[in-house]
Amino acid sequence: MKGNLTAGLILFVLISSFHQSYGQYEFEWQRKNIDSNASIRGLCAVSEDIIWLSGTGGTVAKSIDKGESWELLTVEGGESLDFRDIQAYDGKTAIVMSSGSGTKSKIYKTIDGGQSWDVVHVNTHKDGFFNGMAFWDDQNGILAGDPLSNHLYIALTTDGGNTWNEVHYSRIPEMNYQEYSFAGSGTHVAVYEEGQAWIGTGGKTARVFYSQDWGETWNVTDTPANQGKSTTGLFSIKFKDHSFGIAVGGDYNKTSDASNNVVISKDKGVTWSLIPDHMEFRSCIDYVDGFFIAVGSSGSSYSHNNGTSWHPIDVMGFHTLSIAKNNKEAIWAAGDDGKVARLSIVNTH
Repeated sequence: MKGNLTAGLILFVLISSFHQSYGQYEFEWQRKNIDSNASIRGLCAVSEDIIWLSGTGGTVAKSIDKGESWELLTVEGGESLDFRDIQAYDGKTAIVMSSGSGTKSKIYKTIDGGQSWDVVHVNTHKDGFFNGMAFWDDQNGILAGDPLSNHLYIALTTDGGNTWNEVHYSRIPEMNYQEYSFAGSGTHVAVYEEGQAWIGTGGKTARVFYSQDWGETWNVTDTPANQGKSTTGLFSIKFKDHSFGIAVGGDYNKTSDASNNVVISKDKGVTWSLIPDHMEFRSCIDYVDGFFIAVGSSGSSYSHNNGTSWHPIDVMGFHTLSIAKNNKEAIWAAGDDGKVARLSIVNTH
């Protein structure tokens, strides 16, 4: 249900703006914070007007006026949970995922704008831990979690998140020793039209699991990405079409280390190669109208040549990023201490 009006309706505070120009493009982060010190990890820009977010301490908030004001929402029973991912379709319908061991990993759904929430899925595995969700459309989606019995946990929904069915481990390749996934931004799992899906991993091994049949069966491939330690691996994947995708990550304990943090696939995720350029640790990547945008705790970057080279936007750190339906007017990022910002891209030529 909603919080009271005093705590629930939060007018944005325009802290400052961050401006940078590279070539013909001018970038500006316009920072708008919510009244919370939460670490925001889930973000969903539905349109220019509607944005939802989620984070630590049971935090869920939405704006329906382009970020001009924010409403903090109460998920009854989830006030202490760590909400790491959120998916929304409009100002009324949203699905939020919490991460944590055992039953702390849950999925809630609202159809009335956050006034009430139903628990639609709870992790029943002792060693289970939800990491992220992705949706092909308003009915079909995928949930990915930490490995169980040496296999990724994968569940599917075909009814808008009302029910979830676990994919049998026999249809998923085994994990390597000390291989797992990161719940850094809810985007280590990605989907594209006609049933394609990808899941990035990390730890001792950084690989990509991929499916061509709506997540029913899976293959896996190695990548040359930063790997070998518990803090290294792939944190986020984005495919701009059926064939071309980019995965980013690195070492979250060494955010300035720019080696082997970006890999590219040109064949639907079957093979991956390193780019010739370098970029610091990034935990989320998205695509809009010819640009790949990536954010991390040490800053943000963009590429306008399919990830071959990257240019810094700013050193302001974020954890997560969301772009509404290839709309350059709806690029949002969020991070620690309730930090929220919108990115403006202007072609100056």
